[in-house]
Amino acid sequence: MNTNAHHRLEQRLSPRSPGRFDVVSRLHHFALINYALPTERLAPHIATERFEIAQFPIAGEPRAIISAVPFLDVDFTFPRIPGCPKWRFAQTNYRAYVIDSVTGEHAVWFFGTALGHPIVHIPRQLWRIPWHQARYRLDCRYDAAARRYERYRFDVASDWGEAAIALEDTGEPISLQPGFASLDEMRLILTHPLDGYYRCLDGRLGSYSVWHELLEPTMGRAQELYFGVFERLGLLSREEMAQPHSVFMLPETTFQVVLPPRRLD
Repeated sequence: MNTNAHHRLEQRLSPRSPGRFDVVSRLHHFALINYALPTERLAPHIATERFEIAQFPIAGEPRAIISAVPFLDVDFTFPRIPGCPKWRFAQTNYRAYVIDSVTGEHAVWFFGTALGHPIVHIPRQLWRIPWHQARYRLDCRYDAAARRYERYRFDVASDWGEAAIALEDTGEPISLQPGFASLDEMRLILTHPLDGYYRCLDGRLGSYSVWHELLEPTMGRAQELYFGVFERLGLLSREEMAQPHSVFMLPETTFQVVLPPRRLD
């Protein structure tokens, strides 16, 4: 897997030119908060007729991994559409790590996204993507000289799922975490899944893809973590949310989102 993971990671890092309807956005205050949990909790929420839940050997047991990914979109726009405005909003993606049985590739399954701008209603209506409006308060202070956050906090109010996120930044580069054989394998699966899948609001399966350069985050620690989505779905208790598998933090990166989404059925 190590040699193959390195090769697959290099393939995923190959640059892509934006298509006519692709979105490009700089992301600030990007965090990847991962949790390990028993696979049986996750199975009812995944389209297992198409996707296999990825399992990882953690503490002597096979475990699934889910994640919450908060960040601030600084200039969300369609760069190849002349005169397109740029939008600024916070969002949080809730997802699980899966394997596509058709391609054999590691990917992510989205439970949904909380997004802090009325623009959320456009993809909901146009493509039936499970995005949900939320209200955000951010208090993030990054020390560029020290290359670490002095403060990192997101507070999210949403009927779909509130959240409280407070992290400490160690300033240390990411290290190999339990369940993975190499850094390349961990990066490939946790930080560089390019294809995402989800259940549309009308019940059908949908998919969209992203591209981004190699992420070089630092290791974080939990100060306060609560995700109403994970509690409501029966995936994690409040106590379990306080003990993530891993936390990665990154002050800035750029994502390209390949649009329009695809319907799979």
